[in-house]
Amino acid sequence: MIFRYEIFSQDPENIRRLAESTGFFYPYEVDIAVELAEDRLSHGAESGYHFIMAEQDDRLAGYACFGPIPCTVASYDLYWIAVDPDFQGKGLGRDLMNQAEQRIAAAGGTRVYVDTSERPQYDPTRAFYEKCGYRLEAVLKDFYASGDGKAIYCKPLSFFTQNASDDFSQLRHI
Repeated sequence: MIFRYEIFSQDPENIRRLAESTGFFYPYEVDIAVELAEDRLSHGAESGYHFIMAEQDDRLAGYACFGPIPCTVASYDLYWIAVDPDFQGKGLGRDLMNQAEQRIAAAGGTRVYVDTSERPQYDPTRAFYEKCGYRLEAVLKDFYASGDGKAIYCKPLSFFTQNASDDFSQLRHI
């Protein structure tokens, strides 16, 4: 598995294919995932979106997208983490999450927030976040639609922040 941290011109379409292949996301959600990648291509780091791309044999196996939350001192959102179904259950999601957390901490981030649906389809997603050390902070009932609440998870990054190297110290400002 090869990991990279830049977006290339083919990535928005690769992200579209990967997100669609999971069967989890509505078409408008897939469009948003693509839009974030296109924004990064157009505006670079000023977009506020940072990516970790995992590839195997020139195929996008998974990716994570995260960025600082405006009007906060050191909080970040994990906007997307998705793994191609062929690569699920093999630790790639955990690897992407660990790398994202390390990069966030090295950039001075102290808390990561993740939002997800309360639909039963997302039970494995919520279990994944909890196994990664995220704690359910709030549930907004009927947020996405009637019967589809928004679950908000958070993880403090004090361990990473104390042990972060300077390699990524300019991530927020690059």
